[in-house]
Amino acid sequence: MMTKNLPNTQLLKAYEDMLLIRRFEEKSGQLYGMGLIAGFCHLYIGQEAVAVGIQHALIEGDSVITSYRDHGIMLATESDPNAVMAELLGRYDGCSKGKGGSMHMFDLEKGFYGGHGIVGAQVPIGTGIAFACKYQQNKNIAVTYFGDGASNQGQVYEAFNMAKLWNLPVLYVIENNEYGMGTSVARSCGTTDLYNRGASFDIPGEQVDGMDYFAVYNAVNRIVTGIREGKGPYILEMKTYRYRGHSMSDPAKYRSKEEVSEYKDNRDPIEKLSHHLLTTKIATPEELKEIEKRCKDKVAKASDFAMNSPEPPMSELYTNIYR
Repeated sequence: MMTKNLPNTQLLKAYEDMLLIRRFEEKSGQLYGMGLIAGFCHLYIGQEAVAVGIQHALIEGDSVITSYRDHGIMLATESDPNAVMAELLGRYDGCSKGKGGSMHMFDLEKGFYGGHGIVGAQVPIGTGIAFACKYQQNKNIAVTYFGDGASNQGQVYEAFNMAKLWNLPVLYVIENNEYGMGTSVARSCGTTDLYNRGASFDIPGEQVDGMDYFAVYNAVNRIVTGIREGKGPYILEMKTYRYRGHSMSDPAKYRSKEEVSEYKDNRDPIEKLSHHLLTTKIATPEELKEIEKRCKDKVAKASDFAMNSPEPPMSELYTNIYR
């Protein structure tokens, strides 16, 4: 049985962290609609419990790497929302100086090794980070996120083979939000139990309710202990759901309104945690309203910061490149 006996301070922080991601992403969608964010933009709305639950089970020095749906995961590492929003708007005060945009954000101080635009490309990189952890004997791990669509990429299995061969401290997290772009998992995968994808390499795995903070945190907290002790790689398939389209340009007409409503109305991770906080009297409605206000204020401040940040100077065309 999944225990809910966690410290009140942790649960309140989990609620605030998830709510900040939700409000930040809603604002990002609004700014995209206004033409202030250009290019691709993939929102994390609905998947907040995955990033926050995982991050709360990590320790200082652990690393995280993901795909292009990266804003929420980056915020979960406690990166500065101002720098994240400025990057979305392509401004010089952004975390990548306005040159990376939505899909290519980095914050090495927080152990965030980026969003990566090529499907599955982050998996061998995350495996390499895990190799560095083992080489340095620092007991840290590398959390490597990828989606259900990326689980069909060949480089993922090359990385699995090396991770098992070298017994690397890597946690592979498959964010199965049911659709790779516009194609359902059932139509694109020979087997929908993605946590078994490492079986031929003798990498164990299990499936987790990614819409539940308690389920995510407890699973990761249990698994990373073994990884740190040298038991090698592990796969966690997070069954989650994105409320918006694959990207802002996707109208998501391949899903029924009833399907989306089912998740929003009955399985929303923030509402579930809010209900728990209230029914157990960990928080009052007034306290949750104060958290809501703090999150909205942070997002408003980040938006103002980004819009007042200058665009990158022309000289930035020649920095951070191989010549």
